[in-house]
Amino acid sequence: MVLNYIEEFGWDDSIQTIDKENAARVITVQKNNYRIADGNKEYLAHLSGRFLNQAMSSLDFPAVGDWVEVQKLVDEDKAVIKQVLPRKSQFVRQAAGMKTEAQIVAANMDTVFIVNSLNHDLNVRRIERYVLATYESGAVPVVVLTKKDECSSEEVAAAVSQVEEVAIGVTIVPVSNVTGDGFEALMAYLQPGKTAALLGSSGVGKSTLVNTLLDKEVQEIKGIREDDSRGRHTTTHREMFVLPNGALLIDTPGMRELQLWEGETAIGAAFEDIEALAEECHFKDCRHSAEPGCRVNEALEDGELSEGRFRSYLKLQRELAYEKRRQDQKAQLEEKNKWKKVSKGLKSKYKHRNVR
Repeated sequence: MVLNYIEEFGWDDSIQTIDKENAARVITVQKNNYRIADGNKEYLAHLSGRFLNQAMSSLDFPAVGDWVEVQKLVDEDKAVIKQVLPRKSQFVRQAAGMKTEAQIVAANMDTVFIVNSLNHDLNVRRIERYVLATYESGAVPVVVLTKKDECSSEEVAAAVSQVEEVAIGVTIVPVSNVTGDGFEALMAYLQPGKTAALLGSSGVGKSTLVNTLLDKEVQEIKGIREDDSRGRHTTTHREMFVLPNGALLIDTPGMRELQLWEGETAIGAAFEDIEALAEECHFKDCRHSAEPGCRVNEALEDGELSEGRFRSYLKLQRELAYEKRRQDQKAQLEEKNKWKKVSKGLKSKYKHRNVR
């Protein structure tokens, strides 16, 4: 009898609906190729024809971290993916380019490590955006500030203070891959069977974090550019690793920008300070411009709320509204095209019958 070690990849009988003998987890995605693992062995997998015919959007396709139902061809080390099982969390962004399309970066993670470096690359507005997207994903955000050894204690404290202003209530962990400082705090989120994802821009030290946590070099690391203190981009695909203690870690390529796909439900959590102030406004529909009794304006005037954070709040609201309109227009167009095809098919069918 073959023992099943799928629990080591985070399997939970209470949240999955199929026999675990037919399940596996996606550990690598490279274009249309998937590598999956079931706790006993790894397989190279492809999508079934039925799956491809039924998939309606990019969100239906497997992502790293997904649980999938498969048909295993054990002797060939291959498998066929039949369906993606329900996700407990998913980090989604608007795909790069002009096309309106969602892209799942990682799925079924418990924690998202938002990685930024403490040198020239520290960008609180970017961190703010990642926090919002992480809350929307259903995972817990943790901000990881790398390269602590390159900064003085005063510089680290100042950076943490800046991040605290935009990541209210979020754990912030400065770390050093050189000295090991901060890794004990990270390990509190890296428990056996739990999944974390590393997200951030190129060159902020994600690959180095992976190598340090695995205690071996599995990700290529290139040198630092002296002009902006950034590492060069190395990771080219998403991949999940099993750490020595049994935790699971998803590494992802750096993102030059994070275009939001959704976030309406999480904006209150990411900007709870502004939302709390808005609740105290005299008018419930206050736009925070020139209305009397506006608590937000009072906070801006006395320095309780920074102009930069408020502008970012408004900008993200506008971006989400714009993205929602684009998605609605796309959905309407797709629905219209679908019924055009159905109508065309019916006309062809009846025309063929009349000819006979």
